[in-house]
Amino acid sequence: MNFEKEISRRRTFGIISHPDAGKTTLTEKLLLFGGAIQEAGAVKSNKIKKSATSDFMEIERQRGISVATSVLAFIYKDKKINILDTPGHKDFAEDTFRTLTAVDSVIVVIDVAKGVEEQTEKLVEVCRMRNIPMIVFINKLDREGKDAFDLLDEVEQKLGLQVTPLSFPIGMGYDFKGIYNIYEKNINLFSGNSKQNIEETIAFDNIDSPELEKIIGEKAAISLRENLELVDGVYPPFEKEAYLNGKLQPVFFGSALNNFGVRELLDCFIEIAPAPRPKMAEERLVKANEKDFSGFVFKIHANMDPKHRDRLAFIKIVSGTFERNTPYLHVRNGKKLKFSSPNAFFAEKKEIVDISFPGDIVGLHDTGNFKIGDSLTNGEELHYKGIPSFSPEHFRYINNADPLKAKQLNKGIDQLMDEGVAQLFTLEMNNRKVIGTVGALQYEVIQYRLEHEYGAKCTYENLPVHKACWVEGNEKDEEFKEFKRVKQKFLARDKHNKLVFLADSQFSLQMTQQKYPNVKLHFTSEYE
Repeated sequence: MNFEKEISRRRTFGIISHPDAGKTTLTEKLLLFGGAIQEAGAVKSNKIKKSATSDFMEIERQRGISVATSVLAFIYKDKKINILDTPGHKDFAEDTFRTLTAVDSVIVVIDVAKGVEEQTEKLVEVCRMRNIPMIVFINKLDREGKDAFDLLDEVEQKLGLQVTPLSFPIGMGYDFKGIYNIYEKNINLFSGNSKQNIEETIAFDNIDSPELEKIIGEKAAISLRENLELVDGVYPPFEKEAYLNGKLQPVFFGSALNNFGVRELLDCFIEIAPAPRPKMAEERLVKANEKDFSGFVFKIHANMDPKHRDRLAFIKIVSGTFERNTPYLHVRNGKKLKFSSPNAFFAEKKEIVDISFPGDIVGLHDTGNFKIGDSLTNGEELHYKGIPSFSPEHFRYINNADPLKAKQLNKGIDQLMDEGVAQLFTLEMNNRKVIGTVGALQYEVIQYRLEHEYGAKCTYENLPVHKACWVEGNEKDEEFKEFKRVKQKFLARDKHNKLVFLADSQFSLQMTQQKYPNVKLHFTSEYE
Protein backbone atom coordinates (compact mmCIF):
# COMPACT_ATOMS: atom_id res chain seq x y z
CA MET A 1 0.00 0.00 0.00
CA ASN A 2 1.44 3.37 -0.87
CA PHE A 3 2.93 5.78 1.66
CA GLU A 4 0.52 8.70 1.06
CA LYS A 5 -2.49 6.41 1.44
CA GLU A 6 -1.15 5.01 4.73
CA ILE A 7 -0.76 8.57 6.07
CA SER A 8 -4.31 9.52 5.07
CA ARG A 9 -5.66 6.43 6.91
CA ARG A 10 -4.18 7.53 10.27
CA ARG A 11 -6.13 9.34 12.99
CA THR A 12 -4.20 10.06 16.19
CA PHE A 13 -6.13 11.79 18.94
CA GLY A 14 -6.34 12.32 22.67
CA ILE A 15 -9.37 12.21 24.94
CA ILE A 16 -9.38 14.89 27.64
CA SER A 17 -11.76 15.80 30.45
CA HIS A 18 -12.18 16.49 34.14
CA PRO A 19 -11.90 13.33 36.29
CA ASP A 20 -15.01 11.18 36.25
CA ALA A 21 -16.62 12.68 33.15
CA GLY A 22 -16.48 9.22 31.57
CA LYS A 23 -13.33 9.47 29.49
CA THR A 24 -12.00 5.98 30.09
CA THR A 25 -15.50 4.54 29.51
CA LEU A 26 -15.68 6.36 26.17
CA THR A 27 -12.28 4.93 25.21
CA GLU A 28 -13.57 1.44 26.00
CA LYS A 29 -16.65 1.89 23.82
CA LEU A 30 -14.58 3.16 20.91
CA LEU A 31 -12.54 -0.04 21.20
CA LEU A 32 -15.76 -2.03 21.25
CA PHE A 33 -16.78 -0.49 17.92
CA GLY A 34 -13.36 -1.17 16.48
CA GLY A 35 -13.88 -4.83 17.36
CA ALA A 36 -10.76 -4.52 19.50
CA ILE A 37 -12.48 -5.89 22.60
CA GLN A 38 -15.51 -8.15 22.90
CA GLU A 39 -17.04 -6.54 25.96
CA ALA A 40 -16.33 -3.42 27.93
CA GLY A 41 -14.94 -3.65 31.46
CA ALA A 42 -17.01 -2.02 34.16
CA VAL A 43 -14.68 0.88 34.90
CA LYS A 44 -16.64 2.03 37.90
CA SER A 45 -16.76 -1.16 39.91
CA ASN A 46 -13.37 -2.12 41.23
CA LYS A 47 -14.89 -5.16 42.91
CA ILE A 48 -15.31 -6.74 39.52
CA LYS A 49 -12.06 -8.30 38.37
CA LYS A 50 -12.66 -6.99 34.88
CA SER A 51 -11.28 -3.47 34.95
CA ALA A 52 -10.99 -0.94 32.16
CA THR A 53 -8.72 -2.08 29.35
CA SER A 54 -6.76 1.16 29.25
CA ASP A 55 -6.01 1.28 33.01
CA PHE A 56 -3.23 -1.26 33.33
CA MET A 57 -1.23 -0.02 36.29
CA GLU A 58 -2.10 -1.74 39.54
CA ILE A 59 -2.73 1.53 41.39
CA GLU A 60 -5.24 2.57 38.70
CA ARG A 61 -7.19 -0.63 39.16
CA GLN A 62 -7.37 -0.01 42.90
CA ARG A 63 -8.40 3.61 42.72
CA GLY A 64 -10.53 3.54 39.58
CA ILE A 65 -8.74 6.55 38.07
CA SER A 66 -6.26 6.79 35.22
CA VAL A 67 -2.84 8.03 36.33
CA ALA A 68 -0.75 7.44 33.22
CA THR A 69 -1.52 8.04 29.58
CA SER A 70 -2.14 4.82 27.76
CA VAL A 71 -1.93 4.23 24.06
CA LEU A 72 -4.45 2.12 22.17
CA ALA A 73 -4.75 1.37 18.48
CA PHE A 74 -7.42 -0.30 16.35
CA ILE A 75 -8.79 -0.36 12.80
CA TYR A 76 -12.31 0.94 12.07
CA LYS A 77 -13.74 1.22 8.54
CA ASP A 78 -10.23 0.91 7.12
CA LYS A 79 -8.93 3.82 9.21
CA LYS A 80 -6.06 3.18 11.64
CA ILE A 81 -7.05 4.88 14.88
CA ASN A 82 -4.55 5.70 17.63
CA ILE A 83 -6.11 6.82 20.91
CA LEU A 84 -4.13 8.42 23.72
CA ASP A 85 -6.23 8.15 26.88
CA THR A 86 -4.98 10.79 29.31
CA PRO A 87 -5.34 11.09 33.09
CA GLY A 88 -8.09 13.56 34.01
CA HIS A 89 -6.93 14.06 37.58
CA LYS A 90 -5.24 17.44 37.95
CA ASP A 91 -2.35 15.92 39.92
CA PHE A 92 -1.27 14.27 36.67
CA ALA A 93 -1.77 17.29 34.44
CA GLU A 94 1.85 17.34 33.28
CA ASP A 95 1.51 13.89 31.70
CA THR A 96 -1.57 15.15 29.87
CA PHE A 97 0.13 18.35 28.64
CA ARG A 98 2.97 16.28 27.23
CA THR A 99 0.56 13.91 25.51
CA LEU A 100 -1.12 16.85 23.79
CA THR A 101 2.13 17.44 21.89
CA ALA A 102 1.67 14.03 20.23
CA VAL A 103 -1.96 14.25 19.05
CA ASP A 104 -3.43 15.63 15.84
CA SER A 105 -6.88 16.24 17.29
CA VAL A 106 -8.80 15.96 20.56
CA ILE A 107 -12.17 14.80 21.90
CA VAL A 108 -13.29 16.77 24.98
CA VAL A 109 -15.68 14.86 27.26
CA ILE A 110 -18.14 16.85 29.41
CA ASP A 111 -20.47 15.50 32.09
CA VAL A 112 -24.10 16.56 31.40
CA ALA A 113 -24.82 17.19 35.09
CA LYS A 114 -21.59 18.96 36.08
CA GLY A 115 -21.02 20.89 32.88
CA VAL A 116 -17.62 22.47 32.22
CA GLU A 117 -15.18 21.88 35.09
CA GLU A 118 -11.88 23.51 35.94
CA GLN A 119 -9.51 20.82 34.64
CA THR A 120 -11.34 20.82 31.29
CA GLU A 121 -10.81 24.59 31.03
CA LYS A 122 -7.03 24.26 31.50
CA LEU A 123 -6.65 21.45 28.98
CA VAL A 124 -8.83 23.13 26.36
CA GLU A 125 -6.74 26.28 26.74
CA VAL A 126 -3.60 24.26 25.84
CA CYS A 127 -5.42 22.87 22.77
CA ARG A 128 -6.56 26.36 21.74
CA MET A 129 -3.01 27.71 22.02
CA ARG A 130 -1.86 24.97 19.65
CA ASN A 131 -4.94 25.22 17.35
CA ILE A 132 -5.67 21.52 17.85
CA PRO A 133 -9.03 20.56 16.24
CA MET A 134 -11.54 19.59 18.97
CA ILE A 135 -14.81 17.66 19.03
CA VAL A 136 -16.95 17.96 22.17
CA PHE A 137 -18.81 14.90 23.52
CA ILE A 138 -21.48 15.63 26.15
CA ASN A 139 -21.75 12.43 28.17
CA LYS A 140 -24.14 10.68 30.65
CA LEU A 141 -27.39 11.76 28.94
CA ASP A 142 -29.26 8.91 30.64
CA ARG A 143 -28.91 10.89 33.89
CA GLU A 144 -30.70 14.07 34.89
CA GLY A 145 -28.55 17.02 33.82
CA LYS A 146 -28.46 20.55 32.50
CA ASP A 147 -30.55 21.64 29.52
CA ALA A 148 -28.77 20.99 26.19
CA PHE A 149 -28.80 24.67 25.15
CA ASP A 150 -27.54 25.81 28.56
CA LEU A 151 -24.67 23.33 28.20
CA LEU A 152 -23.81 24.58 24.72
CA ASP A 153 -23.76 28.16 26.06
CA GLU A 154 -21.51 27.10 28.94
CA VAL A 155 -19.07 25.40 26.56
CA GLU A 156 -18.93 28.55 24.42
CA GLN A 157 -18.49 30.95 27.34
CA LYS A 158 -16.22 29.00 29.71
CA LEU A 159 -14.06 27.32 27.09
CA GLY A 160 -14.13 30.14 24.55
CA LEU A 161 -15.19 27.78 21.76
CA GLN A 162 -17.47 28.32 18.77
CA VAL A 163 -19.71 25.24 18.76
CA THR A 164 -22.14 23.64 16.36
CA PRO A 165 -24.19 20.59 17.44
CA LEU A 166 -24.00 17.63 15.03
CA SER A 167 -26.39 15.55 17.13
CA PHE A 168 -29.16 16.52 19.54
CA PRO A 169 -30.78 14.68 22.46
CA ILE A 170 -34.46 13.74 22.47
CA GLY A 171 -35.33 14.32 26.12
CA MET A 172 -32.88 13.76 28.98
CA GLY A 173 -32.54 11.67 32.14
CA TYR A 174 -35.78 9.74 32.74
CA ASP A 175 -37.38 11.09 29.54
CA PHE A 176 -34.32 10.27 27.42
CA LYS A 177 -35.63 8.74 24.18
CA GLY A 178 -32.57 8.86 21.98
CA ILE A 179 -30.53 11.09 19.74
CA TYR A 180 -31.24 12.80 16.45
CA ASN A 181 -28.07 12.75 14.36
CA ILE A 182 -27.98 16.08 12.50
CA TYR A 183 -24.85 15.09 10.57
CA GLU A 184 -26.30 11.86 9.13
CA LYS A 185 -30.02 12.71 9.44
CA ASN A 186 -31.14 9.68 11.42
CA ILE A 187 -32.56 8.76 14.80
CA ASN A 188 -30.93 6.46 17.31
CA LEU A 189 -33.46 5.14 19.84
CA PHE A 190 -32.33 4.50 23.40
CA SER A 191 -33.42 1.25 25.00
CA GLY A 192 -31.17 1.53 28.04
CA ASN A 193 -29.79 -1.99 27.95
CA SER A 194 -27.07 -1.75 25.39
CA LYS A 195 -23.99 -1.57 27.59
CA GLN A 196 -22.40 -4.55 25.94
CA ASN A 197 -23.71 -4.35 22.40
CA ILE A 198 -24.32 -1.85 19.66
CA GLU A 199 -27.59 -0.01 18.95
CA GLU A 200 -29.53 0.06 15.69
CA THR A 201 -30.45 3.38 14.07
CA ILE A 202 -33.41 4.45 11.95
CA ALA A 203 -32.71 6.58 8.88
CA PHE A 204 -34.90 9.68 9.10
CA ASP A 205 -34.54 12.34 6.42
CA ASN A 206 -37.68 14.36 6.95
CA ILE A 207 -38.14 15.66 10.46
CA ASP A 208 -41.67 16.94 9.62
CA SER A 209 -42.97 13.50 8.72
CA PRO A 210 -45.85 12.19 10.93
CA GLU A 211 -43.76 9.01 11.29
CA LEU A 212 -41.75 10.86 13.95
CA GLU A 213 -44.71 10.86 16.37
CA LYS A 214 -45.08 7.11 15.95
CA ILE A 215 -41.44 6.53 16.83
CA ILE A 216 -40.87 8.86 19.77
CA GLY A 217 -44.35 10.08 20.79
CA GLU A 218 -46.13 13.39 20.19
CA LYS A 219 -44.62 15.48 23.00
CA ALA A 220 -41.04 14.47 22.21
CA ALA A 221 -41.60 15.03 18.47
CA ILE A 222 -42.86 18.61 18.95
CA SER A 223 -40.00 19.42 21.29
CA LEU A 224 -37.37 17.92 18.93
CA ARG A 225 -38.68 19.93 15.94
CA GLU A 226 -38.54 23.15 17.98
CA ASN A 227 -35.04 22.41 19.23
CA LEU A 228 -33.70 21.61 15.77
CA GLU A 229 -35.19 24.83 14.40
CA LEU A 230 -33.41 26.72 17.16
CA VAL A 231 -30.12 24.91 16.46
CA ASP A 232 -30.49 25.89 12.83
CA GLY A 233 -31.11 29.53 13.68
CA VAL A 234 -28.48 29.99 16.40
CA TYR A 235 -25.44 27.90 15.46
CA PRO A 236 -23.27 28.20 12.35
CA PRO A 237 -23.43 25.38 9.80
CA PHE A 238 -20.61 22.85 10.16
CA GLU A 239 -17.58 23.58 7.99
CA LYS A 240 -14.75 21.09 7.95
CA GLU A 241 -12.12 23.73 7.18
CA ALA A 242 -13.10 25.84 10.22
CA TYR A 243 -12.97 22.72 12.43
CA LEU A 244 -9.50 21.74 11.16
CA ASN A 245 -8.20 25.26 11.84
CA GLY A 246 -9.47 25.10 15.42
CA LYS A 247 -12.14 27.78 14.74
CA LEU A 248 -15.28 25.61 15.07
CA GLN A 249 -16.02 22.72 17.43
CA PRO A 250 -18.72 20.14 16.59
CA VAL A 251 -20.70 18.79 19.56
CA PHE A 252 -22.15 15.28 20.03
CA PHE A 253 -24.44 14.03 22.79
CA GLY A 254 -24.56 10.50 24.20
CA SER A 255 -24.03 8.09 27.06
CA ALA A 256 -20.71 6.25 26.88
CA LEU A 257 -21.60 3.83 29.68
CA ASN A 258 -24.73 2.77 27.77
CA ASN A 259 -22.80 2.76 24.53
CA PHE A 260 -25.09 5.37 23.12
CA GLY A 261 -24.24 8.11 20.64
CA VAL A 262 -20.70 6.72 20.44
CA ARG A 263 -21.04 5.30 16.92
CA GLU A 264 -22.26 8.71 15.63
CA LEU A 265 -19.23 10.35 17.19
CA LEU A 266 -16.80 7.78 15.76
CA ASP A 267 -18.30 7.76 12.25
CA CYS A 268 -18.17 11.52 12.00
CA PHE A 269 -14.73 11.66 13.63
CA ILE A 270 -13.02 9.36 11.09
CA GLU A 271 -14.52 11.41 8.27
CA ILE A 272 -13.61 14.91 9.46
CA ALA A 273 -10.61 14.50 11.82
CA PRO A 274 -7.21 15.39 10.41
CA ALA A 275 -4.66 12.88 9.21
CA PRO A 276 -1.16 13.43 10.74
CA ARG A 277 -0.34 17.14 10.69
CA PRO A 278 2.99 18.90 10.11
CA LYS A 279 5.01 19.65 13.25
CA MET A 280 7.31 22.55 13.98
CA ALA A 281 10.88 21.66 14.89
CA GLU A 282 13.36 24.33 16.00
CA GLU A 283 15.01 24.11 12.61
CA ARG A 284 11.96 24.00 10.27
CA LEU A 285 8.40 22.76 9.70
CA VAL A 286 8.39 18.98 9.17
CA LYS A 287 5.59 17.53 7.01
CA ALA A 288 4.18 14.01 7.46
CA ASN A 289 4.72 12.97 3.84
CA GLU A 290 8.47 13.65 3.81
CA LYS A 291 10.52 10.56 2.91
CA ASP A 292 12.96 10.81 5.81
CA PHE A 293 11.93 9.47 9.20
CA SER A 294 11.69 11.74 12.25
CA GLY A 295 9.89 11.41 15.57
CA PHE A 296 10.11 12.45 19.23
CA VAL A 297 9.74 10.89 22.68
CA PHE A 298 6.70 12.26 24.53
CA LYS A 299 6.50 9.70 27.32
CA ILE A 300 8.65 7.14 29.09
CA HIS A 301 7.12 4.34 31.10
CA ALA A 302 9.03 1.89 33.28
CA ASN A 303 7.78 -1.56 34.26
CA MET A 304 4.74 -1.79 32.04
CA ASP A 305 5.08 -5.47 32.68
CA PRO A 306 6.06 -6.01 36.36
CA LYS A 307 7.50 -9.45 35.50
CA HIS A 308 10.12 -7.86 33.26
CA ARG A 309 12.04 -4.81 34.34
CA ASP A 310 11.47 -2.93 31.11
CA ARG A 311 11.37 0.71 30.18
CA LEU A 312 9.51 1.85 27.11
CA ALA A 313 9.95 5.15 25.36
CA PHE A 314 6.83 6.21 23.46
CA ILE A 315 7.67 7.84 20.15
CA LYS A 316 5.28 9.80 17.96
CA ILE A 317 6.25 9.42 14.31
CA VAL A 318 6.13 12.81 12.60
CA SER A 319 7.46 12.01 9.11
CA GLY A 320 8.68 9.12 6.95
CA THR A 321 8.52 5.48 7.99
CA PHE A 322 10.04 3.88 11.05
CA GLU A 323 11.43 0.43 10.25
CA ARG A 324 12.59 -2.32 12.53
CA ASN A 325 16.36 -3.03 12.73
CA THR A 326 17.23 0.21 10.92
CA PRO A 327 19.77 2.56 12.56
CA TYR A 328 18.42 6.02 13.44
CA LEU A 329 20.17 9.06 14.87
CA HIS A 330 19.49 9.92 18.51
CA VAL A 331 19.93 13.67 18.03
CA ARG A 332 20.82 14.67 21.62
CA ASN A 333 23.47 11.94 22.03
CA GLY A 334 24.65 12.06 18.43
CA LYS A 335 24.61 8.23 18.33
CA LYS A 336 22.97 5.81 15.92
CA LEU A 337 20.61 3.31 17.55
CA LYS A 338 18.62 0.46 16.08
CA PHE A 339 15.64 -1.36 17.52
CA SER A 340 14.92 -5.04 17.04
CA SER A 341 11.49 -5.12 18.65
CA PRO A 342 9.51 -1.87 18.30
CA ASN A 343 6.03 -2.28 19.82
CA ALA A 344 2.57 -1.19 18.77
CA PHE A 345 0.04 -1.04 21.58
CA PHE A 346 -3.25 -2.28 22.61
CA ALA A 347 -3.35 -1.16 26.27
CA GLU A 348 -0.96 -3.57 27.99
CA LYS A 349 -0.87 -5.96 25.06
CA LYS A 350 2.01 -5.20 22.74
CA GLU A 351 2.98 -6.58 19.39
CA ILE A 352 6.19 -6.16 17.42
CA VAL A 353 5.80 -4.09 14.24
CA ASP A 354 8.07 -4.08 11.20
CA ILE A 355 7.04 -0.72 9.81
CA SER A 356 5.16 2.28 11.23
CA PHE A 357 3.87 5.42 9.55
CA PRO A 358 3.40 9.09 10.53
CA GLY A 359 0.77 9.45 13.25
CA ASP A 360 1.62 6.07 14.78
CA ILE A 361 2.92 5.70 18.31
CA VAL A 362 5.75 3.20 18.71
CA GLY A 363 7.17 1.87 21.98
CA LEU A 364 10.92 1.34 22.01
CA HIS A 365 12.71 -0.70 24.68
CA ASP A 366 15.01 1.69 26.43
CA THR A 367 18.03 1.00 28.62
CA GLY A 368 18.24 4.61 29.75
CA ASN A 369 19.17 6.39 26.50
CA PHE A 370 16.02 8.45 26.19
CA LYS A 371 14.68 11.51 27.92
CA ILE A 372 11.31 13.11 27.30
CA GLY A 373 11.53 15.44 24.30
CA ASP A 374 14.38 13.56 22.54
CA SER A 375 14.29 13.39 18.73
CA LEU A 376 15.11 10.40 16.52
CA THR A 377 15.76 10.98 12.81
CA ASN A 378 17.27 9.48 9.66
CA GLY A 379 20.29 11.70 10.17
CA GLU A 380 19.03 15.28 10.07
CA GLU A 381 19.52 17.28 13.28
CA LEU A 382 15.96 18.17 14.27
CA HIS A 383 14.81 19.27 17.72
CA TYR A 384 11.10 19.04 18.47
CA LYS A 385 10.45 21.50 21.26
CA GLY A 386 7.39 22.17 23.37
CA ILE A 387 7.73 19.47 26.03
CA PRO A 388 9.00 21.51 28.99
CA SER A 389 9.08 20.66 32.68
CA PHE A 390 6.81 23.00 34.65
CA SER A 391 7.56 24.40 38.06
CA PRO A 392 6.09 21.95 40.61
CA GLU A 393 3.54 23.03 43.25
CA HIS A 394 4.50 20.62 46.06
CA PHE A 395 7.93 19.82 47.50
CA ARG A 396 9.06 17.13 49.93
CA TYR A 397 12.35 15.63 51.03
CA ILE A 398 12.52 11.94 50.19
CA ASN A 399 14.21 9.64 52.75
CA ASN A 400 15.22 6.01 52.48
CA ALA A 401 13.15 3.89 54.91
CA ASP A 402 15.24 0.73 54.37
CA PRO A 403 19.03 1.31 54.40
CA LEU A 404 19.66 -2.11 52.80
CA LYS A 405 17.74 -1.06 49.71
CA ALA A 406 19.53 2.21 48.91
CA LYS A 407 20.55 0.99 45.46
CA GLN A 408 16.99 -0.05 44.54
CA LEU A 409 15.62 3.27 45.84
CA ASN A 410 18.05 5.31 43.74
CA LYS A 411 17.34 3.27 40.64
CA GLY A 412 13.58 3.54 41.20
CA ILE A 413 13.65 7.31 41.75
CA ASP A 414 15.86 7.71 38.71
CA GLN A 415 13.53 5.76 36.43
CA LEU A 416 10.32 7.33 37.73
CA MET A 417 11.77 10.81 37.20
CA ASP A 418 12.70 9.87 33.61
CA GLU A 419 9.06 8.99 33.11
CA GLY A 420 8.14 12.52 34.14
CA VAL A 421 6.05 11.34 37.13
CA ALA A 422 7.69 14.10 39.18
CA GLN A 423 10.91 16.11 39.29
CA LEU A 424 14.00 15.46 41.36
CA PHE A 425 16.13 18.26 42.81
CA THR A 426 19.40 17.64 44.66
CA LEU A 427 20.34 20.39 47.14
CA GLU A 428 23.79 21.88 46.44
CA MET A 429 24.58 22.28 50.14
CA ASN A 430 24.06 18.75 51.49
CA ASN A 431 23.00 16.62 48.49
CA ARG A 432 19.60 15.87 50.03
CA LYS A 433 17.03 14.78 47.48
CA VAL A 434 13.81 16.77 47.04
CA ILE A 435 10.86 15.60 44.97
CA GLY A 436 8.65 18.22 43.36
CA THR A 437 5.21 17.32 41.98
CA VAL A 438 2.26 19.06 40.35
CA GLY A 439 -0.20 17.34 42.73
CA ALA A 440 -0.04 15.69 46.13
CA LEU A 441 -1.47 12.39 44.85
CA GLN A 442 1.77 11.77 42.96
CA TYR A 443 3.64 11.18 46.24
CA GLU A 444 1.37 8.21 46.92
CA VAL A 445 1.92 6.88 43.41
CA ILE A 446 5.72 7.21 43.79
CA GLN A 447 5.70 5.48 47.19
CA TYR A 448 3.47 2.68 45.90
CA ARG A 449 5.48 2.11 42.73
CA LEU A 450 8.87 2.22 44.53
CA GLU A 451 7.68 -0.47 46.89
CA HIS A 452 5.87 -2.70 44.37
CA GLU A 453 8.15 -2.32 41.36
CA TYR A 454 11.58 -1.79 42.93
CA GLY A 455 11.23 -3.30 46.41
CA ALA A 456 12.28 0.02 48.03
CA LYS A 457 10.58 1.96 50.80
CA CYS A 458 10.64 5.70 51.31
CA THR A 459 9.29 8.33 53.67
CA TYR A 460 8.72 12.04 53.07
CA GLU A 461 9.34 15.25 55.00
CA ASN A 462 7.63 18.50 54.15
CA LEU A 463 9.73 21.29 52.72
CA PRO A 464 8.34 24.85 52.67
CA VAL A 465 9.06 25.83 49.07
CA HIS A 466 6.80 28.18 47.11
CA LYS A 467 8.23 27.77 43.60
CA ALA A 468 11.14 26.18 41.79
CA CYS A 469 12.77 28.47 39.22
CA TRP A 470 15.41 27.52 36.69
CA VAL A 471 18.33 29.93 36.94
CA GLU A 472 20.06 31.53 33.96
CA GLY A 473 23.16 33.59 34.62
CA ASN A 474 26.73 34.27 33.61
CA GLU A 475 29.24 32.33 35.73
CA LYS A 476 31.81 35.16 35.41
CA ASP A 477 29.37 37.86 36.49
CA GLU A 478 29.99 39.19 40.04
CA GLU A 479 26.26 39.60 40.65
CA PHE A 480 25.65 35.95 39.75
CA LYS A 481 28.46 34.84 42.07
CA GLU A 482 26.95 36.84 44.91
CA PHE A 483 23.48 35.41 44.20
CA LYS A 484 24.93 31.89 44.43
CA ARG A 485 26.74 32.69 47.68
CA VAL A 486 23.79 34.39 49.42
CA LYS A 487 21.14 31.91 48.25
CA GLN A 488 23.37 28.86 48.68
CA LYS A 489 20.97 26.94 50.90
CA PHE A 490 18.08 27.43 48.44
CA LEU A 491 19.97 26.19 45.39
CA ALA A 492 19.63 22.74 43.88
CA ARG A 493 20.33 20.88 40.63
CA ASP A 494 17.64 19.18 38.57
CA LYS A 495 18.06 15.82 36.85
CA HIS A 496 19.80 17.45 33.87
CA ASN A 497 22.19 19.30 36.19
CA LYS A 498 20.54 22.66 35.56
CA LEU A 499 20.68 25.13 38.46
CA VAL A 500 17.36 25.63 40.26
CA PHE A 501 16.40 28.22 42.88
CA LEU A 502 13.85 26.95 45.44
CA ALA A 503 12.11 30.12 46.64
CA ASP A 504 10.41 29.72 50.02
CA SER A 505 7.77 32.44 49.40
CA GLN A 506 6.40 34.81 46.79
CA PHE A 507 7.99 37.68 48.71
CA SER A 508 11.47 36.14 48.67
CA LEU A 509 11.09 35.47 44.95
CA GLN A 510 10.23 39.13 44.23
CA MET A 511 13.06 40.41 46.44
CA THR A 512 15.56 38.12 44.68
CA GLN A 513 14.41 39.35 41.27
CA GLN A 514 14.79 42.99 42.37
CA LYS A 515 18.18 42.49 44.04
CA TYR A 516 19.75 40.48 41.20
CA PRO A 517 18.24 41.86 37.96
CA ASN A 518 20.88 40.13 35.76
CA VAL A 519 19.99 36.68 37.10
CA LYS A 520 17.06 35.39 35.09
CA LEU A 521 14.55 33.06 36.78
CA HIS A 522 12.32 30.82 34.62
CA PHE A 523 9.21 28.83 35.55
CA THR A 524 9.72 26.18 32.88
CA SER A 525 12.91 24.28 32.14
CA GLU A 526 12.90 24.98 28.40
CA TYR A 527 14.18 28.50 28.41
CA GLU A 528 17.20 28.27 26.17
